[in-house]
Amino acid sequence: MAKQCKYSCDTAAETLEWIKAIADFIKPFSFLINAHVVNFFKDRLWEAVDEDWLQCLSNESVESLLLIPSGIVQDHWPTSLKEFILTLKSLVYPREQADLKKVFPNFQPTSLNSVLAQGMNLKKKHEVEVLSDIVSSVASAVRADAVIDVGAGQGYLAQVLAFEHQLSVVAIDACSHHGKVTNARAERIKKHYMAQMRKFGSGNQRLNVPQTITCNIMSLETLKSLTTMSSHKGDVEQPKSIEQDLELGLAGRGSSLVLAGLHACGDLSVTMLKTLLECEEVRAVISIGCCYNLLSEEGFANARIQYGFPMSCGVKSVNLSLGKSSRDLACQSAERWKSLGKDAGLHNFELHAFRAAFQMVLHKYFPEVGISPSIGRQGKALRRKQQRKIIKSELQAEESTYSDLPQMACNMEEACSVTHSGESEAGNTSGVRSDVDALFTKMSLHTGSTCETTMSTYKYSLFEKFCQSGLCRLGLKPSDDINFLGIWKEVEPYVGKRIIAKC
Repeated sequence: MAKQCKYSCDTAAETLEWIKAIADFIKPFSFLINAHVVNFFKDRLWEAVDEDWLQCLSNESVESLLLIPSGIVQDHWPTSLKEFILTLKSLVYPREQADLKKVFPNFQPTSLNSVLAQGMNLKKKHEVEVLSDIVSSVASAVRADAVIDVGAGQGYLAQVLAFEHQLSVVAIDACSHHGKVTNARAERIKKHYMAQMRKFGSGNQRLNVPQTITCNIMSLETLKSLTTMSSHKGDVEQPKSIEQDLELGLAGRGSSLVLAGLHACGDLSVTMLKTLLECEEVRAVISIGCCYNLLSEEGFANARIQYGFPMSCGVKSVNLSLGKSSRDLACQSAERWKSLGKDAGLHNFELHAFRAAFQMVLHKYFPEVGISPSIGRQGKALRRKQQRKIIKSELQAEESTYSDLPQMACNMEEACSVTHSGESEAGNTSGVRSDVDALFTKMSLHTGSTCETTMSTYKYSLFEKFCQSGLCRLGLKPSDDINFLGIWKEVEPYVGKRIIAKC
């Protein structure tokens, strides 16, 4: 039943056919992909979704919902929903891992020693090991005089290319702090390598140390100017403009260069590709892009001449526009959703619901705040707090015996009765929440059934805490007039009894 991708990029005509198919597919759903999840309740976005789809998915298991981004459907779903998901899957660009040894016959990534790998997590270490070997192979093939690490960050890639692969490297980053960290780190690595050379009698060998440039690459012209610089002595910091350094005699002498970028953010990857086309000194680009949601887009209030999207004439020819919310959505990882599992998936759905409900609080009581303000990682902080509570309860449970169960069941009945009486008192649930918070985790570990009313109150308690934290982050003072409970009651049916019942 699964549709396989029937498109290819082997020719320009086939690529254009694929682009047109994507544009034709997503245009009717622009209302959906341009909507922001925080406005789900405020703008009543569910009303734009097919009623049969909504009814089906609202009763679906969390595990099945997490598989939708991967294009996996269930047999009992409406035909139109299955067709939508499978067609979408057929338009996705394949993500199979390339066999790098076929592309680069001499590919043999070097395992980094503890000095070079200092500060890297396992993911970063793997990325640097693989990419540094690829950059080295390409630089050798095009006989490059130097490698420019664009968006170098703390210099991890640049330092491996310089010290391990013995390449001349210039590390460029917009943050002056990163430049200082790169230099300090390079000095520590240099001492290690100097000691190793003295130990093995190769003290006369020259060490390549990355040169650092602090510069915010805001345009193609800026990067082109940088690529014309030849290798020079000493580090260069450019707080004002590239032109000043050119006047100081740093202009290049026609060097052969390779541009490299590990997680070159937003428009930076686009600028690197344009530089390859327009600057004869640049012989190759190796870029692992990221943050595609930060691409500037033509026609979306960007007062600039150059845009990151669209790049190709093909995309421009079909009048495809995305917008910020669509690009945010495109950055979601289907594999990550698929691997979450039920509990983590529920937490994510719950936190999205909290944020969307909080937007209703802002819209109703603080209209001056504006559209979709960022409140930081309140959801993650709340989730970590819940997880710590669960771990603590599990440890306590191991020390206790199941003789506590009758008393716990009694406490549950009392909590339920208090909740019912509390709801009749103008929505005042503050007295209930302290009892529920104390009982929730322990009882969920030992009882097979729960009181739905109590669980609903517990979720409301979390929602109110989320709102209080969000308001604090925005510098807003909570008012006694805010009816958190009223808003929660309004959105709770759409949060889903599934979340209440399974937590």
